[in-house]
Amino acid sequence: MAYDRYVAICNPLQYMVIMRRSICILLAAASWTVGILNALVHTIFTARLRYCGHPLINHVSCELLALIKVACFDTHTNEIAILILNFVVLLVPCFLVLVSYIYIISSILQIHSSQGRHKAFSTCASHLTVVIMAYGTAIFAYSKPKGGKSSHNLNKMIALFYGFITPMLNPIIYSLRNKDVKDFLAKAMRKDHL
Repeated sequence: MAYDRYVAICNPLQYMVIMRRSICILLAAASWTVGILNALVHTIFTARLRYCGHPLINHVSCELLALIKVACFDTHTNEIAILILNFVVLLVPCFLVLVSYIYIISSILQIHSSQGRHKAFSTCASHLTVVIMAYGTAIFAYSKPKGGKSSHNLNKMIALFYGFITPMLNPIIYSLRNKDVKDFLAKAMRKDHL
């Protein structure tokens, strides 16, 4: 989506030429492939872990970091895999989104009309909000050093946020750009004030 926004704002007259169907399919296929390979690597490494007895997972789900914490044997390989995949799956895309938004913001600031700047910023605001929520919590969860017992509740809250709350908020955040939704909310707000 960051590339789509970049092309739409920085090269609006060439948008249809650049964002043709084959490019959209390629971008979608690349993101699916990276996601599947990431999950496959973590599944293989986690399946190799050994657990002593019947470990109790102190988490809201069988989340990767929670499984590693209850393993009896050396988890060094898993931790290295997480570190490498964090770089590939989280930090590289986050950096690319950041760079695209630097170009987008510099292009928006060159727009002469305030209405045009407002429209361009509102086009990007929902995507940027979701990116910050999703990448921010995932990077925080998987890039922070190991914590002690006191960090269990924080880890649970972070996992709930990026695993449940962020995906639930996505449709709400994106629908706030919809004119019909804005009109409905404005009417509802006026009724509440009456």
